Amino acid sequence: MLNQCNIMGRLTRDPELRRTQSGTPVATFSLAVDRDYANKETGERQADFIDVVAWRQTAEFVSKYFSKGRMAVVSGRLQMRQWTDDQGNKRTKLEIKANNVYFGDSKREGSPDEAPDPAAPAASADFDMMEDDDSELPF
Repeated sequence: MLNQCNIMGRLTRDPELRRTQSGTPVATFSLAVDRDYANKETGERQADFIDVVAWRQTAEFVSKYFSKGRMAVVSGRLQMRQWTDDQGNKRTKLEIKANNVYFGDSKREGSPDEAPDPAAPAASADFDMMEDDDSELPF
């Protein structure tokens, strides 16, 4: 059997990190994932809101480095969780149990404790701008 899901979207809220009674970290968060098509009447793209659960090191990683609005790529398996609520009603929830969570965007400018973006132009006098002259290239 194969149960593999890969989704990419933006966090709808900050991840919530908790610990089980035995001390195992578990993080829950939700991703807004855009659909591939737009609504025919309005032309607007719709999104699906998918709940994700991460355990152990992945949970700690997500809670430390991700926050609301950040783009994330989640790889995991689809899982249906069933429980009985306080009123005795049977409840069912479909969620993704994350095996891996990756950054889907670069770090945002102005965030604290952030390393400079290596792709950004250097604002230093140590570098000279090179002329864009392709005339000496052999191809």
